[in-house]
Amino acid sequence: MTSGPGGGRRPSDTGESTAADDARIRRFAEAWSRAVHPVAATTLTRAEFEARLVPLARRLSDALGSQPFDTAAAYEVGAALVGAQCTEPEALPAILGAIDSHLVSHCLPGDRMAVPLAEDGARARCTRLQHALAAGFVRELRKRERDQHEAISRAAEAARTAAEKALHASEAKFQAVFEGAVIGVGICGLDGEILVVNDAMARMFGGMDFFRPGRNVNEFVHPDDAPGVHEIYRELVTGRRDHFRIEKPHYRDDGSVLWTNLTVTLLRDSTGAPQYQLTLAEDITEHRLLRERLRYEATHDELTGLPNRTLFLERLDKVLAGEAEAERFGVCYLDLDGFKSVNDSLGHIAGDRLLKAVAERLRDCAAAPGELLARVGGDEFLALVTGPTAQQDATELARRMLDALAEPVRVDGRELLVRASIGVVDGPSGELSRAEVLRSADITMYRAKAAGGNRFELADADSNAQVIARHSLTNGLPAALERGEFFIEYQPLVRLADGTVRGAEALVRWLHPKHGVLGPDQFIPLAEDTGLIVPLGRWVLEQAARQARDWRDAAADDGDQLRVNVNLSPCQLSHPSLVSDTVAVLEDAGLCPSALCLEVTENDLIGVDEDALRPLRQLADLGVDIALDDFGTGYSNLSYLRRLPVSQLKLDRSFTRGMQRAPIDPVDVKIVEGIVSLAHTLDLAVTVEGVETAVQAECLRGLGCDTAQGWYYARPGPPERLHTLALADAS
Repeated sequence: MTSGPGGGRRPSDTGESTAADDARIRRFAEAWSRAVHPVAATTLTRAEFEARLVPLARRLSDALGSQPFDTAAAYEVGAALVGAQCTEPEALPAILGAIDSHLVSHCLPGDRMAVPLAEDGARARCTRLQHALAAGFVRELRKRERDQHEAISRAAEAARTAAEKALHASEAKFQAVFEGAVIGVGICGLDGEILVVNDAMARMFGGMDFFRPGRNVNEFVHPDDAPGVHEIYRELVTGRRDHFRIEKPHYRDDGSVLWTNLTVTLLRDSTGAPQYQLTLAEDITEHRLLRERLRYEATHDELTGLPNRTLFLERLDKVLAGEAEAERFGVCYLDLDGFKSVNDSLGHIAGDRLLKAVAERLRDCAAAPGELLARVGGDEFLALVTGPTAQQDATELARRMLDALAEPVRVDGRELLVRASIGVVDGPSGELSRAEVLRSADITMYRAKAAGGNRFELADADSNAQVIARHSLTNGLPAALERGEFFIEYQPLVRLADGTVRGAEALVRWLHPKHGVLGPDQFIPLAEDTGLIVPLGRWVLEQAARQARDWRDAAADDGDQLRVNVNLSPCQLSHPSLVSDTVAVLEDAGLCPSALCLEVTENDLIGVDEDALRPLRQLADLGVDIALDDFGTGYSNLSYLRRLPVSQLKLDRSFTRGMQRAPIDPVDVKIVEGIVSLAHTLDLAVTVEGVETAVQAECLRGLGCDTAQGWYYARPGPPERLHTLALADAS
């Protein structure tokens, strides 16, 4: 059994090809031939050319459905098309256009594949096959050019030898070689005066009239001449070099440009002294145009016509390397706000039309010398400005771009509002790397989005450092849990009536290998964003439950057992295994549910429906206490307290700061008194956070608060200290 280019079975190799497949392939080859034959430099008739394309069409069809997918066959097809004389500049776009229009519709694999290929997948494969074909086409074209160049070199050497012999031995023999050469041949004096050219050379330049008497090669200067070509020429005519070869443009008399491969050789007399220049020229104008077209397509965005990421980065690298003679640079990174909703609601065609309209407006904003605008992603644009005032210019450019997008864009009869966020970075040339500039621009652009969008922000080193540090912590979280870098400290909960320790709140810490001990405010939001809060929260619950069991086992009497409070995040509240995980943890620790209190922030329960409350109700029914943390910081209706399955309120410290020192703020006293009265009416216990002075503790006790925690009693610390405090209270 044989395999296709990608290793997968091809239908034609296994006898599975059908007459229908053959017919579709021939129809595709016919459409392909109809598009390409008129622009191909082939001597074949249309029918002969189509016959050449049939096996190539079959290879593309097989490659489209190959398993695993492989583009090698398309690469070889590209090379084969060059062999079929498809070498004109217009041939490659016609080839690729026909494949793009007809390959999938005629050759989409169906029941020939183990897993049928959807049209979107086939389209993606077709695009990759076009890329591979273009690469093979260009590679083969370059190889042919090299072969031709080598042939020219050999012809040049032969012509030089023949010319020398002809000059020295037989003028008639030299004239035969000179006139019969298929490439342009000319002879000049050492002063550059053109002495004679053959018919092939004259045809290149538009006729023999171009080489009128007295014409000098020094007149053939062109703005696009390669650097240093004049010095190389001087070395040749002075005898310091024997030959050189260059690609050189020339102006014809009608103003058009001729590109040639020039080989210039020094002819010496019998004594070895320089005597003449022999020039051999090949017309490469068409090949040059093809290369320029391929270069343009590789460096410009197909949809908008703007430079793409490749060209932008090339220009940026030159500026950052100091090659562009720019003292400073500025970069504006623009991203459209909410563009995804346009594609989702109106479709990608409307989205493309919007992008083209946006690109036109932005192009007008960045049209000054030293400014470059590029489309680098779906709805992302980068602008580069250079010069001594680049910092100010970049800021002004950002303002112009926002102003240009202020007016709605009309697409398919709809007026669409366009908003954008822009990050602006500037600096001196030669000091920053490309990665540093783009990272700073990206961070700054997202700062603008976070600030509400439709604005620009300037890069700030401190803000960048914070984002990078946040990213570093986020990446380090999963490994930190695996390596056991987290630990728990416990802050006592004290009964205000008698000052005894009632329990403790478990507070997780991260012992970071680089940054030291980090508090929960530094990494819990990151854990919530990444989803790691669920396994981390379960780990905290397991550790806290085991610690509560250890406190119980170490108790000296049969008094009230110490309870442990554990915080729940919004992600944990909505996780389907919250109840089962909690029950499993309590059973593994041998701990009764009443020894556990789960703290839920008030804002997380504002406006939730009954389905969201069901897990908390189930836990409360099992005997687990539920505490409403940071009570008073939200804007919930107090009537919600009647329907929430909570048994405790944890009063936010902002209500009791006015009680830390005498005289006590009477307004704070009235507020706390009202909250305590309401809570007790609803049979809810009240815990106060942030107690820091004896005056504050005494006032709260007098107001009827049940428990308190804060630095007045103890800072968070190791679990052994809590047991020591409990024993001290008992004694």
